[in-house]
Amino acid sequence: MSEGEKKQGFKSGFVSIIGRPNAGKSTLLNLLLGQKIAIISDKPQTTRNRILGIKNHPGGQILFLDTPGIHQSRSKLNQAMVRVALATYNEVDVVCFLIEADRPHNEENDFILKTLNQAKKPVFLLINKIDLISKGDLLPIMEHYSRLRPFEQIIPISALRGDGVEILVAELLKILPEGPSLFPEDMITDLSERFLTAEMIREKIFRLTREEIPYATAVVIEDFKEQEEKNLIVIKAAIQVERETQKGILIGGKGRMLKEIGRLAREEIEALLGAKVFLELWVKVEKNWREDPRALRRLGYN
Repeated sequence: MSEGEKKQGFKSGFVSIIGRPNAGKSTLLNLLLGQKIAIISDKPQTTRNRILGIKNHPGGQILFLDTPGIHQSRSKLNQAMVRVALATYNEVDVVCFLIEADRPHNEENDFILKTLNQAKKPVFLLINKIDLISKGDLLPIMEHYSRLRPFEQIIPISALRGDGVEILVAELLKILPEGPSLFPEDMITDLSERFLTAEMIREKIFRLTREEIPYATAVVIEDFKEQEEKNLIVIKAAIQVERETQKGILIGGKGRMLKEIGRLAREEIEALLGAKVFLELWVKVEKNWREDPRALRRLGYN
């Protein structure tokens, strides 16, 4: 079915996935799409931007918005990330609030519940990571949350194993409005290759570095050129940090850390783009960029 074409009973609409940092939102999005577009790590606050994923189904087209983790913070960067997530409440047809079955009760979830008072759209509660608890522990969680607000649906899932995901898609298609597909069926996201490349580099930084380093870094693609005759893409990227000491750690002894980040990122970028990639990385310092509104706007963290 082409873009804009409407079949009888065909559904289309936007669904935001919200939750505390590291609840599994990006893992769920990648599973729903059957392809990785959102970066993941074992550290919280990995996602910084709103990520659109397009799920094509015979009965409809669901446009999922993966969002940064909602939390209370004084950092200007983190506050900007939370604003991105909260803004989706009024931009979508359904909100999916993701909590973790193995730690369902915490201050961050309480805070998110309060923000959901702003949501005028149906809210699904998704209880993720059900593979980490016994079945007998699930019902008390469902009963507890059902007393806190009238959720449209409460669906236990495992974003890692796929449990409950088909039920989620079916229930969303029931509630979404009738309408045409909004994107071509061969599209899985509206994100540019430059954006995805920067995110893959940033993911490797999150995986390989510790403490404040991942959070103090941003990746800027300075050059992205295709050499079709060589089936080669030349990418030059700057990794931005806040202090000279962070720069030294990120480069590593004899450049080993930066080389490993580049090697792992290049392998994944090549798989994404279907071409050989020459990836050049360097590190630069911009003091306290996370607290500078102009720097945040320049880097796309509005």
